Amino acid sequence: MTGIETYPLTGAGGIPAAASGHPDVATAVTAAVTAAPAVAEATPAQRAQWMRAVADALSDRVNDLVEVAEPETHLGIARLSGEVERTANQWRFYADVAKDGGWLEATIDHATETAPDLRRMRVPLGPVAVFGASNFPFAFGALGNDTASAIAAGCPVVVKEHPAHPLTHALLLDIATTALAAAGAPAGILGTVSGFEAGTELVLHPAIHAVAFTGSQRGGMALHALTWNRTVPIPVYAEMGTVNPVVVTSSGAEHAATVGAGAVASFTLGMGQFCTKPGLLLVPAGSTVLDEVTDALTRHTPRGQLLTPGIATAYVAGIDRLVAAGGTVVAYVPEPGPGNSVSAVVMTAPASALVPGSALLEECFGPVLLVVEYADAAERDAVLATLQGALVAAVMTGSSEDPELPDLLARLTPLVGRIAVDAWPTGVATTWAQHHGGPWPSTSVPSATSVGARALDRFTRPITLQGVPAAALPTPLLDANVWRIPRRVDGRARAARATT
Repeated sequence: MTGIETYPLTGAGGIPAAASGHPDVATAVTAAVTAAPAVAEATPAQRAQWMRAVADALSDRVNDLVEVAEPETHLGIARLSGEVERTANQWRFYADVAKDGGWLEATIDHATETAPDLRRMRVPLGPVAVFGASNFPFAFGALGNDTASAIAAGCPVVVKEHPAHPLTHALLLDIATTALAAAGAPAGILGTVSGFEAGTELVLHPAIHAVAFTGSQRGGMALHALTWNRTVPIPVYAEMGTVNPVVVTSSGAEHAATVGAGAVASFTLGMGQFCTKPGLLLVPAGSTVLDEVTDALTRHTPRGQLLTPGIATAYVAGIDRLVAAGGTVVAYVPEPGPGNSVSAVVMTAPASALVPGSALLEECFGPVLLVVEYADAAERDAVLATLQGALVAAVMTGSSEDPELPDLLARLTPLVGRIAVDAWPTGVATTWAQHHGGPWPSTSVPSATSVGARALDRFTRPITLQGVPAAALPTPLLDANVWRIPRRVDGRARAARATT
């Protein structure tokens, strides 16, 4: 045991909803199947209108949502209020993506002497299942990026309730379904089930065509394995998170005080309950970065509760595993507080201890940072070579002309889905260029992103139509660009404007 002071885990969650039975799952999926044709055939503008209605409804109910979510999550009023608005803005963003239509990848090749008329576009998969995250009840929960991007792509969604915040989930679904109905969306476009058995049945249901999940590696892989018990396997897009490395260059270490303060602010943000939390800080030997990190933790003493007693218990056990693997606690916050509170911890370990299979290379979900000093570039690169695939990495440089940066970018590119330079990795902006994914085991499908415009790709597939007469063509593939979407015609990109 580490001896780190931890208070009893007495935090109470919400009142669990009654678990859904077989009839409930069947009803939710049947409703989604019934809605699927109308959702898929809606114009981009119609779908965008539905989504903006949900966004506006969320913005109107911020106080109600926070009042329900705070006792269940212990995340604080300010954090939760901001997250509700963030979620509303995510829905507005995906509404814009849906309306733009570029995700359809509409492509027209007219017949030539040597090739037939070919027209290609992406089409929705049909009903999908979403398993939301515990740590972001709004932005990555029932109405998070997965649900919003699936509906934007034309797929009805059945959401599995997260047991960490059932009351919040229920209110979110009520707000969203009411708004969707008022905006004219088909009934069944958004449904829900609760309970472990219902989640299993949902994944195995033959009418579900994909699964999106945000959470632990254990949970994501269980869902992935489950789909192979189906007659027809389906994709599982699991964002599972791992240790996100931050490398401080030789000249970057000259800004040790800034790096130390930034590291503490980043790894304790939300009490370390971010999938993009930096878990490993690589610093040059002989620098004062480690001293600055420990000093910053001692000065700021960040405190707060973890989401559930189970997460807090797992965190404490994780610290013990890190110590057993060769880690040393160099600073922690004493007297963390009541309920699900735990100590924020800074640890160190020799670079030689980071070997394949070591617990030092595994994520410990919560406010802990492992600082490892490297003697030279060769030792630094040897450590990087042992790391698992991760969502994001960061490099702290001395300047934009840092000579170490190009090589580090080349070494980190195969390892992660996003690289931040002179910025801490915590936080994920919902933008057109965002990629929130990474090599195994951070995600189950490294090419997929759960945030950003390309998130819609997960819920669509391409289809090519050959020699189909105009009267039978889908609207995006007509010669006239009725929807005014970006297209490629006879090899040339065409802007989003009406054509004849």
